[in-house]
Amino acid sequence: MNKLLKTILAASTALGALAVATPSQAISNYARQTGQACSSCHFQHYPLLNEFGRAFKAGGYTMGGKQGLIDGAGLSLTEVLNAGIVTKIRYQKSNGLTVGGKHTSNDGELQFPDELLLELGGRISENIGFQTDLSLNKNEIGTDSGNSTHVVDGMKIPFIYDVAGFKAGVIPFTTDGQGVAYGFELLNTGAVRGQRMVEARNTFSAQQYIGGGAGKAQGFALVASNSQFFANLSKWSPRFVGDKSGSPTATYLRVAATPSYGDWDLGVGLQSWSGHATNDGGVTVNTKAFALDGQAQGKVGAMPLGVYLSYAKADGTPAGGTPNHLNSFKHNGQVVYNPNAKTATAIAAELGVLPGKATVTLGYRNADNGAATHNGDNSLMIGGSYQIAQNVQLQLNHEMFSGSAYDVTPAPAKGDQLTTLMLFASF
Repeated sequence: MNKLLKTILAASTALGALAVATPSQAISNYARQTGQACSSCHFQHYPLLNEFGRAFKAGGYTMGGKQGLIDGAGLSLTEVLNAGIVTKIRYQKSNGLTVGGKHTSNDGELQFPDELLLELGGRISENIGFQTDLSLNKNEIGTDSGNSTHVVDGMKIPFIYDVAGFKAGVIPFTTDGQGVAYGFELLNTGAVRGQRMVEARNTFSAQQYIGGGAGKAQGFALVASNSQFFANLSKWSPRFVGDKSGSPTATYLRVAATPSYGDWDLGVGLQSWSGHATNDGGVTVNTKAFALDGQAQGKVGAMPLGVYLSYAKADGTPAGGTPNHLNSFKHNGQVVYNPNAKTATAIAAELGVLPGKATVTLGYRNADNGAATHNGDNSLMIGGSYQIAQNVQLQLNHEMFSGSAYDVTPAPAKGDQLTTLMLFASF
């Protein structure tokens, strides 16, 4: 029995041992503000939004609850500044060759923490809210830069008003790793990095795979929404706090319908990235990509089921042409722009086998990485999650990669399989 299989079996045993009744609770910053349990806003588990969660977010985080307000002329502020800690602790094991003197995920890697954030957010006034993420581990793994030195990980200030039956307004935003959709996004398809079903984001989501749903971004989002749709038109640039100055000249458009059919909560939308802007190195780059996505959240019998689909394409960079920021990768510390279009189609599903507690997940991605050769890059993911509490989750996923990108000599450094065991908590 190989080591990866042993890892999966051990983690599965741990999940099974936890499958007993445990008290559920919710103590994140927004739960404190509203007095609502985490499950009021989330489908199956955090961070997947349900219809009520979309309404809370679309309202700019201003919804009140049991907390008192400091009210006055032009003032409506919560008595308490609500805060929460968000952390992810991961163990990852890939099946590539180990190298003496260099410890990588091929040896097995405990990332403690992979992420540690202080979240502040809520109501500034009746029509103004905010969200601020402060990094408590400046060298956190998984940031866009790979070695972040910023204290601010992300910040936005929604100005949202009731206009002819709609919620509408403007949201200034900046983020180190969430991508331009961080300004305003309500679906769970991975259109924005932090709003996805599983940790295996590049298998789960086509937008994440091409890079459109992640990375540095700052600008202004003009938004509108109601229970049936939402739209986001943003002017932005791929920069962040402290980066070389520039203007938000690139354009991002997001439109989506969010109807209901019986007991099913549905969503279908498109995303378009266009134009050009100055990146963090002071270089003018294009931002050219397109995506389609959809989701269905409901029940099969007594078991909750979520299904998520996405397709995305980022244009290539022709020889001598302006580089496409959304179709690049880093090699030996240098940014390399793919000559051909990068595309992906992904489908994933999560079934709540113990409703409110345990799920099983399955995902598949068919992709072209945009390279001149060895461009086939497919992935199959299996896994599951267990809610120790509403705000504490244990998650396991195993990814198996295939395609011409892996039929090379020498073999890819990290092999063709990756197992991730993660403990997530918000408190």
